[in-house]
Amino acid sequence: MNPGMQIPHRRKSFVVGAVALLLACGASLRAEDWPQWLGPQRDGVWRESGLVETLPTNGFKYRWRVPIGGGYTGPAVAGGRVFVMDRQLAAGATNPDSPWGRGEIPGSERVLCLNEADGRILWQHEYSCPYTVSYASGPRATPAVHEGRVFALGAEGNLVCLSADKGAVLWSHDFKKEFNVKTPVWGFAGHPLVDGQKVICLAGGNGSVVVAFDVVSGKELWRALTAKEPGYAPPMIYEFGGRRQVILWHPEAVSGLDPENGTVLWTHAMTPSVRSGMTIPSPLKVGERLFLTSFYNGSILLNLVSNKPSVIWKSQKVSEKDTDGLHSVMATPLIENGYIYSPCSYGQFRCLKLETGERLWETFAPTSGKSERWGHAFVVKQGSRSFMFNEKGDLIIARLTPEKYEELSRARLLEPINRDPGRPVVWSHPAFANRCVYARNDKEIVCVSLAAE
Repeated sequence: MNPGMQIPHRRKSFVVGAVALLLACGASLRAEDWPQWLGPQRDGVWRESGLVETLPTNGFKYRWRVPIGGGYTGPAVAGGRVFVMDRQLAAGATNPDSPWGRGEIPGSERVLCLNEADGRILWQHEYSCPYTVSYASGPRATPAVHEGRVFALGAEGNLVCLSADKGAVLWSHDFKKEFNVKTPVWGFAGHPLVDGQKVICLAGGNGSVVVAFDVVSGKELWRALTAKEPGYAPPMIYEFGGRRQVILWHPEAVSGLDPENGTVLWTHAMTPSVRSGMTIPSPLKVGERLFLTSFYNGSILLNLVSNKPSVIWKSQKVSEKDTDGLHSVMATPLIENGYIYSPCSYGQFRCLKLETGERLWETFAPTSGKSERWGHAFVVKQGSRSFMFNEKGDLIIARLTPEKYEELSRARLLEPINRDPGRPVVWSHPAFANRCVYARNDKEIVCVSLAAE
């Protein structure tokens, strides 16, 4: 086309519209990272499109699969790289026959960086880490990746900041030594939260249940809250009453804090305290309300329209099996359009009314297939459907509605090989990025494309 030629108005409109359409399509198909726990917005929503409608009945074709050690840590995906943690036992060392056994098991933890395209290990950071935790397979917390830095928290309280490109140690902290705390029964498990120039962590102790560090220097910026045990729920940031707050839930209380200085804005006591310290699922914001759920104590919905929280409803039974409402163990529930979807204490995948806690239906289909203590599945929302990864290693596409659980497709992604609960399970949350799923068990990490062809 002659550069000086004028495009007729109609044609110009068509060209502009076509370009806009192409740009819009490109935006909708743009790859998206999964740089932290529950994804880019820390909300368990996979926002990519252009994905498969069904899963292969004859098995997945793996982009790559790479041997790694044990661990419950989910992968993080950012900048063309995959970050995951694992556990390496020392020569001659073994874990106790009973997962409840606690001693001092020699070994090390590793932070691994893999090339997203082919799974090749680009670097690894390894440090000595004798384990004293129950369920000693490996580290628990998903790394957080932010502006060229990786923040990884190990099961014994080792927080390390590494350069994402080469794995160089930029700074580190030892929670047990610095905050004079003991390792929780199931280890340090609160997934690090990056907020601007701060990384906020669940630590524990007297005045240091939650601690913020400078992302560049590692300098402590503030610490807050006291509790006998910190629990395991990750810090989250939400806005209530027009004010951004760090929400920190430990077994004795849930609090809102000013993220800039750690000032406590409000506190709601857990009565009774959460049994066995099992504050595990992430606190969830729904409008001006906050939803919490735990294995023994069940659920509570708080009204947070002011800095004086009030209870809308709560479970009446403190029980591990004879439950009311929802007693979730590890999974962060999906809440959508006024309904809650999540596994309960023995694998009953349930739907509840958010406003009242009334149970509408339950099924064992997406979890353990039958009643099993801690029967489990992680749930990630994607468009009008959900991707679920269960303890058997199955990836499931399902539609969740107030009327029913509708399974659309299912395929085995990984073999369940962790036998800590007395049966083989996979208890690691997958990552969804680049139209792929990244998942691990105690022997390998795999990547499978879920892009529509």
